[in-house]
Amino acid sequence: MIGLPSNTRVWIVAGHTDMRKGFDGLAAMVQTALTANPFCGHVFVFRGKRGDILKVLWFDGQGLMLLAKRLERGRFVWPQATAGGISLTPAQLSMLLEGIDWRMPVRTHEPLLAA
Repeated sequence: MIGLPSNTRVWIVAGHTDMRKGFDGLAAMVQTALTANPFCGHVFVFRGKRGDILKVLWFDGQGLMLLAKRLERGRFVWPQATAGGISLTPAQLSMLLEGIDWRMPVRTHEPLLAA
């Protein structure tokens, strides 16, 4: 994934999106579904109905960037909400893009607290 500026917020657009939409259609969805400005520098993530395709819309200051990812096996974990948006951290976005359940990641080791 391209490195995002530290103040960038990541938004999941809840529900299912028609993956035939491009720059303009997804930007319009950001405006209507989230009442947000698609040119604000935040990252907006959309998922198709089958759950194996994601599209990411981001304005980097010069223009809109549209990234797409299709999983060969499995599905992207998506919230049950059908409208609105959910904020993610950049780390959660990385997990989502890897097909990991970003809602409840499990550590392989719990660090011990020093007394």
